[in-house]
Amino acid sequence: MNINDKSVLEMLNKLIVVNRLNKSQILQMVNLVSISNDINDLNDNLKWESDKSFHQNI
Repeated sequence: MNINDKSVLEMLNKLIVVNRLNKSQILQMVNLVSISNDINDLNDNLKWESDKSFHQNI
């Protein structure tokens, strides 16, 4: 996905508001946008990253 695309930015803003993301989650999302094909892919990538970081902290 192209982060410079207006529709992508609107979608990301909506995600931020709906999910009440904190700063680190927002930065993580921004980093994953470029490797994600669509919103579903982005959500999967975010979930995978959060699961990975959770298991590293155990």
